[in-house]
Amino acid sequence: MPNPPIAVAMSGGVDSSTVAALLVRQGHNVVGMTMQLWNQRRLPELSSEGGGSSGSGRCCSLDDVYDARRVAEQLGVPYYVVNFERQFEDQVVKPFVAEYLAGRTPVPCTLCNNYIKFDRFLELADAAGARQIATGHYARIRFNQASGRYELLRGVDHAKDQTYFLFGLTQPQLARTLFPLGHLTKPEVRELAGSMDLAVAIKADSQEICFVPNGDYAAFMSAYLKESGVEPERTEGEIVTTTGRTVGRHGGVHRFTVGQRRGLGVAAAEPLYVIATDAQTRRVTVGSNDELLRERFFARDVNWISIAGVERAAHAQVKIRNKHTPAAATLHATSEPARVEVVFDNAQRAVTPGQGAVFYEGDVVLGGGWIE
Repeated sequence: MPNPPIAVAMSGGVDSSTVAALLVRQGHNVVGMTMQLWNQRRLPELSSEGGGSSGSGRCCSLDDVYDARRVAEQLGVPYYVVNFERQFEDQVVKPFVAEYLAGRTPVPCTLCNNYIKFDRFLELADAAGARQIATGHYARIRFNQASGRYELLRGVDHAKDQTYFLFGLTQPQLARTLFPLGHLTKPEVRELAGSMDLAVAIKADSQEICFVPNGDYAAFMSAYLKESGVEPERTEGEIVTTTGRTVGRHGGVHRFTVGQRRGLGVAAAEPLYVIATDAQTRRVTVGSNDELLRERFFARDVNWISIAGVERAAHAQVKIRNKHTPAAATLHATSEPARVEVVFDNAQRAVTPGQGAVFYEGDVVLGGGWIE
């Protein structure tokens, strides 16, 4: 009897292709699977290349599906493409739009990991008889015998570490997941891909969110709402200073995020930054860089990974956006088990509602939640 297969999530990039090749080289029974998440031909008015673009250069494009199939054929492993477009739209795209319209800044990649790549994909793996799944994420997993819990750890290559987007993973999901690249650096992965003659060894990394061409979130939402036949409510409002003085007007709070400096449309002697947005009053508050500093915030819907939770107070390093250097803080339990107060040792810049807050102890991910 052959070993049960390992289902590899093949995106068509060098990372997931290298994972599949490594597992095959190690003698594992591999099945490659690509999740079709978004039709890149939708909303053609947003394409920088004109209508009908395949979305080349973006995650999960048609070109990526072709590349994943080519690598699977090269490795001689079974390969399937599964359409998850409806689930992706319901669980990632629609919440993304709703969050921006509510004046918050969402993290769609985390939602995709939570509800598609480590949820639906495990169901897909079950259908293929696979006990484990493997992805190209730069992260590590280990089992702690003392606590009886699976722990999530940062990838060895901190510049590529992706644990910020993985804080929603559960113990059952971690128990079945492999991150074969977690102990490698990106240059080492490319070297491996080249040594195995993978067709994608020198392929550039995707840089954009798969459904948002050119990173223009506001343009995407306008086009998406128009396609859906939804007339967006009148969103114009005032731009005010922290003292309440009106200094301009804007076309919608969804066009702004905390910490933003460019595109405010306000002339001032000193640089101004977005301090806060309020969807109900349609007001955008701007101020100085110093006014962006915050000492504390609350995180909701916290998912604990490497620990069961905090009963009173616990020290941690907290990351409030993907490129943020984790800052020392104290986590305080609240009366709600999935809600904590975070108090920084030193105030941090641009704590943004809607973003993830991930709690670390060294390389170990304690858990994470959403900034209120």
